[in-house]
Amino acid sequence: MDRRSFLTRASVGGAAAAAGATLAAPAIAQEAPAVTWRMASSFPKSLDTIYGGGDELSTRLKEATDGKFNIQVFAAGEIVPGLDAINAATDGTVESAHSVGYYNWGKDPAFACGADLPFTFSARAKAAYNYQGGGIENYNEFLEKYNLVGFPGGNTGVQMGGWYRKEINTVADMQGLKMRISGLAGRVMEKLGVVPQQIAGGDIYPSLEKGTIDAAEWVGPYDDNKLGFQKVAPYYYYPGFWEGGPTVGFFFNKGKYDELPENYKSLLRTCCQATDQNMLAKYDIKNPTALKELVGSGAQLRPFSEEILTAAFAAANEVYAEISAENESFKKQYEAMLPYRDDWYLYAQTAEYTFDTFMMIQQRNGALAVGGPAAEGEAPSQ
Repeated sequence: MDRRSFLTRASVGGAAAAAGATLAAPAIAQEAPAVTWRMASSFPKSLDTIYGGGDELSTRLKEATDGKFNIQVFAAGEIVPGLDAINAATDGTVESAHSVGYYNWGKDPAFACGADLPFTFSARAKAAYNYQGGGIENYNEFLEKYNLVGFPGGNTGVQMGGWYRKEINTVADMQGLKMRISGLAGRVMEKLGVVPQQIAGGDIYPSLEKGTIDAAEWVGPYDDNKLGFQKVAPYYYYPGFWEGGPTVGFFFNKGKYDELPENYKSLLRTCCQATDQNMLAKYDIKNPTALKELVGSGAQLRPFSEEILTAAFAAANEVYAEISAENESFKKQYEAMLPYRDDWYLYAQTAEYTFDTFMMIQQRNGALAVGGPAAEGEAPSQ
């Protein structure tokens, strides 16, 4: 074959390939239908980390589908009140919701299992249980009766134990304490003598300032720092044992989810998982700085005493037994967590705990600061 003939054949082949690619485009477009959903968030836009999870999911889906799969996110109150977001996805008012399962505690206590239960998991353990231990499947088996499909959509890490107008050293100090805390956590605290109060986030500060309530739990340093609680309730306790690994969730109307092509379902699950893990990373990078700022502006850090933690642990177990006796969905989910919870804390006290403890000692000794170990005679950081 001479050179001219080869070039002619090659040109024809290239043109045919190009034409084939052009003809294939409509078929590809058919495989990627245009989907437009609305998402009701339970959070205000001012909480950029939690509310931002909805925006992040929307952005990831839009980018991965060349704009074919769009979710428009609405802040709490724009379509429905924040606490009604999950219900709006159930009844089809919106196709999806970004919320926390325990907000639906009053409708069914089993909703809380997909979010967090006191004295269960840390964020890392909860992720392992969700993605590798059957947690997502167990939760979705329950959600099906509410016409929902759900996937983890964020985690704050272990939360703080809240803001108090006075020091709390013993269980006796908690008797009659009016505290902004609700749901299952409120039921546990009630057994310790606390009087739970359900108050919207924007009303917490004035309620503390006026003395309408004595204490309030919110989230953690980054979010708390925005609200200035230390000015009216200076004692900042830890840990928030009722939320060791609180999982924010994406809830999808099951009928709408089932209509999606399989590749969209797969992409949606992947983007939910990425958003879930990224939210925790955001809090982990923001909370250390925020905590230093809070202490610098007057917050007084206090650990809950072992007496209080032990009493609360016993109270939580009582609550779980009471609910399990009357709610099979809750019982099934809760009992599914227990074997792994036992194994996790057995393992965590070996390599993980030992390494972290050693590094914390180095931090206290000033050995992690820029420039190396603290100078001789210099007091270690506290």
